Amino acid sequence: MFPRASTDHLLGDFGDLEKRRQIEKHLLRKLDLRVIFLVVLYVMNNMNRSNVAAARIKGLEEDLHLTGQQFNSLMSILRPSMYLSLCAASWGILSIGTGAAQNFQAALAFRFFLGFTEAVFPPAIIFILSRWYKRDELGLRMAYFMCGSSISKVVGSLVASGIIAMMDGVLGIAAWRWLFFLEGAATCLLAVPAFYLVPDFPTSPVSWLTVEERMLAQTRMIEDVHGLELTSMKQSGLIEALTDWSVWWLAIALTILNVALSFGDFMPTLAATMGYNEAITLLLCAPPWILGVITSILIMRHSDATRDRFWHIFGPVSSAFAGFVVASLTMNTFLRYLSLFFMTQSTVTYTILLAWVSNSIPESASKRAVALAVVSSVAGLGDIGAPYIWPSAWGPTYSKSYTICILSFIVTTLMLWVHRLRLVWLNKTAEMREYALGLPRGFRYIT
Repeated sequence: MFPRASTDHLLGDFGDLEKRRQIEKHLLRKLDLRVIFLVVLYVMNNMNRSNVAAARIKGLEEDLHLTGQQFNSLMSILRPSMYLSLCAASWGILSIGTGAAQNFQAALAFRFFLGFTEAVFPPAIIFILSRWYKRDELGLRMAYFMCGSSISKVVGSLVASGIIAMMDGVLGIAAWRWLFFLEGAATCLLAVPAFYLVPDFPTSPVSWLTVEERMLAQTRMIEDVHGLELTSMKQSGLIEALTDWSVWWLAIALTILNVALSFGDFMPTLAATMGYNEAITLLLCAPPWILGVITSILIMRHSDATRDRFWHIFGPVSSAFAGFVVASLTMNTFLRYLSLFFMTQSTVTYTILLAWVSNSIPESASKRAVALAVVSSVAGLGDIGAPYIWPSAWGPTYSKSYTICILSFIVTTLMLWVHRLRLVWLNKTAEMREYALGLPRGFRYIT
């Protein structure tokens, strides 16, 4: 274990405990308001990515003359997570460009650059949150943020249903093109306040915090890891992260998890197998995601409160497992729709796993930043390959696709169980060392 660093000199800056609690309350309130904006921004991020799935059921494939796996390529090319983000405004511009595309090559190019500009957004925001919130606070805030993905599918489905029902043929433009035009324009408008509302770091001078609040924000981070960061200042976060096998282990686990979660990008396609028209199909997509948002927040809150990650991944995975089995075995309309509700429970696992990555790397901010970047970038490989497990030729049952998702969940769960066993062993080792040397209780990994 690392030696503990005292923070008493920092605590003294805030007077008594009651004064500190008041300052901390105001600090968290201000931070949470900015998290709300990040959720809105992430909703638009995901709507720009997922609107192609809604456009598919209203003529995108026919108008662009797509054949074979070309639609799957439009989904796959979207998220090359190794690229750097340009700016949020480009999401909207490129989304509008997708709506204006006249052939597969043009649509593919716009989708590629959309993925280029969006790729780093989620890991960057997660790292920013990890610099403001303590480990037992981080999961819930990440859940708020990552729920933007599910919220976008709710809002996106409702918006797409309305656009498809009312805008088809307006000004001689197909409804699926209006979908890209309108959502892209809304994103461009939202990019303006982003420059002012996205938080930097606690060490940066910010006008929306008092001096005391900013000092307390820094102190909380030091206290949360018992001074571990102070002992790693001289080490290279890049080298530490790249030579830590657990970082790569978690990266591979998240990659495989992304394959299993790919059903979310094809929800309109799966709902369409029930035989309703396009508008109703898109409306049917909303309720499963609404339930997924609610349960995600509850599960993440409980995960933080109990300081447990693995079992809060295992539970939602088991729910999705049941949904995949039901959907693969029957074409009954009620049962297939019910299976979608089970599937959406698993989306919280992505959030929990990323929180676990951050929790498992307390040594330094630089190592944590590199680790999150590595994990997210490698996991992007799963996003690139996953769309190809949903070819139209496997429909309408998509039983082969569901089988691949089931196997992916099993492999991910086994890998995370191994990670948990390692952390439990590290915690027991630290406990025995403290007992033998008469040391106070120190840092413990969240398992």
